[in-house]
Amino acid sequence: MPWFALFRRALSLRFFVFLLISPSLRDRERCRLAEGASAAGTLNVMEHLGLVGLPDSEHGRMFSALTGLPTPGGFETMKGVAQLPDARLDRLSAMSESKKTVHATFEVDYIPGLAPGSRPGEGLGAKLLGSLRDADAILYVLRGTGGNDPVEDLATLEYELVLADLGSVEQRLDRQRRAAKGDKTLGPEIAALEHAQQQLGDGVPVYRSELTPGERALLAPVFLLTNKPVLVVVNLDLDQLDRAAEIVAPLGPDALGVCVEIEAEIAACEPQDRPELLESFGISESVLPRVARAAHHLLGRRTFFTTGDKESRAWTFRAGAKAPECAGVIHSDLQRGFIRAEVIRWDDLLEIGSWNRAKELGKLRVEGKEYEVVDGDVLEIRFNV
Repeated sequence: MPWFALFRRALSLRFFVFLLISPSLRDRERCRLAEGASAAGTLNVMEHLGLVGLPDSEHGRMFSALTGLPTPGGFETMKGVAQLPDARLDRLSAMSESKKTVHATFEVDYIPGLAPGSRPGEGLGAKLLGSLRDADAILYVLRGTGGNDPVEDLATLEYELVLADLGSVEQRLDRQRRAAKGDKTLGPEIAALEHAQQQLGDGVPVYRSELTPGERALLAPVFLLTNKPVLVVVNLDLDQLDRAAEIVAPLGPDALGVCVEIEAEIAACEPQDRPELLESFGISESVLPRVARAAHHLLGRRTFFTTGDKESRAWTFRAGAKAPECAGVIHSDLQRGFIRAEVIRWDDLLEIGSWNRAKELGKLRVEGKEYEVVDGDVLEIRFNV
């Protein structure tokens, strides 16, 4: 895409250079916490998703539907917490007759859309892109309504992020080249930066570029916007839902088609009224829980459960985590004094009918420190401190 390379040179990056090239204090603090979490094997920072779209994409209503907060207005960012619907937890809670049911959650950051009439490269600006930089993953809400082409929407939004990343890479590359005169260990990072510069200069976001996973890992200190995982949702009209798979196909196998207007109405209803509303629209089930689950998995998180008469709870853990790390998600003392975990699959427990009955039948597995917890496990931790 030579046009991109020429055009980017003509554009001034002054709108966002300061905030986007230098990691913010929050970025540095998040890195410090993440490093501490890795060392301690616990999760200290709530994962969060940056929600991005053009002004008439209805991504504000998507934010409202996910978080239960009022639809944002104006050009200010907004934060909320999305609950992760999970029928498995609801059924475990009913089985245990729990007094309290606590679902897993993640943070959603609403990023206002491009200003109407803005020129390429000027749309999001330093403040908004700086907010997006703090997100762990990005959810694009694209327009499929009114004859709009969602592929073009994605190109418009990615263009802003590519420009920002290109400025960040070029400044980092210049600095590291100078530093390499006295530090030969910087060679691999410089090579990764040069590859990223070439790809971004061609208009290709890092997440779907030719960079290897190893190269992308070396780019972590630059906090690139297009190095984040991405989920795509296309906003459709009700009469387009039967063609949703066809419409979103050009955007990849994980893209989802959603009628945001209907989803917002459903989310605003009382839970007991939702089935009737879904039936009135001719929809078998709401797509919103699927969007929430896809976002949760995009963040590399999975869910295990604890259940009892007082509380049934879904706990978020890093995919691939072992039993002591998951124990630390509940409380640091459980990780520090971990002895073993008693484990059973959620559906096996439901079939048996109770935790005590599963224990009597010898159906609880006893797992040690090397056990890798699986999504859907029900755990009881034995510890001593």
